[in-house]
Amino acid sequence: MLAKMKFSSRIQAILLVAFIYPALMVESLVRHYNFRVVLKNTTKLCSSKAILTVNGKFPGPTLYAREDDTVIIRVTNHGNRNVTIHWHGVKQLGTCWADGPAYITQCPIQPGQNFIYKFTITGQRGTLLWHAHDSWLRATLHGAIVILPKLGTPYPFPTPQKERIIILSEWWKSDVEAVVDKSTESGLPPNISDAHTINGHPGPVHGCSSQGFTLHVESGKTYLIRIINAALNDDLFFKIAGHNLTVVEVDASYTKPFQTDTIFISPGQTTTALLETNKDIGNYLISVSPFMDAPIGIDNFTSIATLRYKHSPRNSTTFLTSIPPQNATPLTATFIDSLRSLDSKQYPANVPLTIDHSLFLTVGVGINPCDTCVNGSKLVASVNNVSFVMPTIALLQAYYYHIKGVYTLDFPPKPPNPFDYTGTPPVNVQTANGTKLYRLGYNSTVQIVLQDIAIILPESHPIHLHGFNFFVVGTGLGNFDPDKDTKTFNLVDPVERNTVSVPTGGWTAIRFRADNPGIWFLHCHLEVHTTWGLKMAFLVDNGEGPNESLTPPPSDLPTC
Repeated sequence: MLAKMKFSSRIQAILLVAFIYPALMVESLVRHYNFRVVLKNTTKLCSSKAILTVNGKFPGPTLYAREDDTVIIRVTNHGNRNVTIHWHGVKQLGTCWADGPAYITQCPIQPGQNFIYKFTITGQRGTLLWHAHDSWLRATLHGAIVILPKLGTPYPFPTPQKERIIILSEWWKSDVEAVVDKSTESGLPPNISDAHTINGHPGPVHGCSSQGFTLHVESGKTYLIRIINAALNDDLFFKIAGHNLTVVEVDASYTKPFQTDTIFISPGQTTTALLETNKDIGNYLISVSPFMDAPIGIDNFTSIATLRYKHSPRNSTTFLTSIPPQNATPLTATFIDSLRSLDSKQYPANVPLTIDHSLFLTVGVGINPCDTCVNGSKLVASVNNVSFVMPTIALLQAYYYHIKGVYTLDFPPKPPNPFDYTGTPPVNVQTANGTKLYRLGYNSTVQIVLQDIAIILPESHPIHLHGFNFFVVGTGLGNFDPDKDTKTFNLVDPVERNTVSVPTGGWTAIRFRADNPGIWFLHCHLEVHTTWGLKMAFLVDNGEGPNESLTPPPSDLPTC
């Protein structure tokens, strides 16, 4: 009897410790996912086509993990095209092989093959996304990544009762790869998308009764809304009629909370916000509309969804909202200027204050000759006047195995021929071609000024850096002035991101520490510009010892 009482007391003590200190019981988990890339016949806008999906879903399944968890995803390609998956925004500390961009860190997974991605979530919590990273396949191959805080670690904002994920995207009635191929052959811009989608639904469309997405909510709750822009080529505005949103995190980095009625979000970016459901029951319009402040053709379709309160009568009034003007530059500037890192004791903003590498990168569009194209020329894009040429073997494999002739290490840290970047363009608008990398020493600090250029037309560029977060220390219009503009840099609490929008006819400055060895892609997240060559890569050297060095490749790494 005494032994039973001691055993019972011991169990009670263990349960008490587990209740009070849950983080002590399970420090981290290994989470397994199985992604099957399959074709699925899909009908939208009263038109049907076969699309590539993961597990037959569009958008694809959500990947859930906690900070410090290890994630293992087996990707099996049952489709008809080569594919890779990129875990957008995951830092991939020590796991460069798992980053996913085709011909940068790996050869594609060919039909009938599979590859296991394995990485640990380190120092991140919030909302990210995964997507295909070969050609334009991410149009339908994408989904959410939700990184929860460690067990026992609260959010640094009011705890929400519920969470919802909203993924914004684009939809083409045509086969997207055929659209790209036609554009490449002609040298002309690709056809714009036919609609924007909200969680896969385009909403009502003239001439076609399409079902829209409904966000069901209960009164008196606080919802955490995770918004993802998975669109290929469009910056977007997101609004909910009659409701403000409190932004608390972007790109899996906490921010100082601020309220807004309009979210501005570029392709590849995520925004997490609190929604208070404190209005009268009924239906409230959700709108997703494009932003473009340059005379460039885009999909100007506004997608509509509905926020519906529980217990609303069937014939409830729908409360409407105003749609921002397509060229609402002041609105985007206000939103971007409101973003600040939380910069708390637990989540400090460790901005590099001294710089080892200072780069000035121009980003924009040019024209190169093309004998087989419609007008004898083709549109191209470049970084520092270099249009990146994709290799036929992965750069990381070439680096690790010392394969010569795949790339060079002479990427220019500044424009070879300076000019008035946002004024009168030079006479020669051709670009150079090459597979050029820029080398960074391990743990070196880097500042990059990204300058839009007015060759052809100025326009905004969402620039994404793989393998790192960076701090957005400054932004402005016109040509960057190093003597004047550096004095206005925010080195205290700048927002931390992995994708930043360079303003039309302006510049953005970012800083980061190169503490992750490997080869890391930097490119415009407008897929049309990436296709045209607006991309480059960094080679980050090994540090000292195995913890600061690139690991050997996994045994199942695909071959080209």
